[in-house]
Amino acid sequence: MLRSPARALGALLVLLLVSAPQPSRAVPPEDPLGLAALKGKVVYVDFWASWCEPCRESFPWMNDIQREFAKDGLVVIAVNVDHERDDAEQFLRKYAPQFKISYDPEGVVAERFHVKGMPTSFLLDRAGNVKASHAGFRPKDRAPLEEQIRSLLAAQ
Repeated sequence: MLRSPARALGALLVLLLVSAPQPSRAVPPEDPLGLAALKGKVVYVDFWASWCEPCRESFPWMNDIQREFAKDGLVVIAVNVDHERDDAEQFLRKYAPQFKISYDPEGVVAERFHVKGMPTSFLLDRAGNVKASHAGFRPKDRAPLEEQIRSLLAAQ
C-alpha cells in the first residue's frame, strides 16, 4: 500500500516508464546471460535497478541463497537495467553481491523476459525452462521462493 502522495507519484512514474514505447534497440547476442553454459544448474535470474527500494532488500537475500544453495547447483544472476552504469556501480559497492551481475542498459534482455517492474525474478530449472516468475520483493516472499528453489534443486 502506498503511504504518501510522493510514493504514489513515484509508482506512477515507474509504471509509465516501464510501459512507455521504447525506441528500437540493437539485437543482443543469442544468449546474453550465458544461460546455455548453465544447463544442469538451477538459475535464479533477477532484474533490478539502483533506484528500486525492494531491490535493496533482495540483494542480501540473494547473497544468502547463493551461499546456501550453490553446492546444490544454484546460480544467481542479477541483471541491472540502469541506463547509467555509475548508478549501478554505486549500488553494488553498498550491497556487495556474491553472485553474477549482468548489465542491460538498453533493456533488451528485460524485454525478452517481458519484465514489467523492478525487481522481477525468474527461476529456471536444470534444463533452462522458466518454472516460476515473481514481481517485487518483500520479506514474506523469501520462504515461498526458497521452497521453489529447493524443489527445483531436488528434481533431477
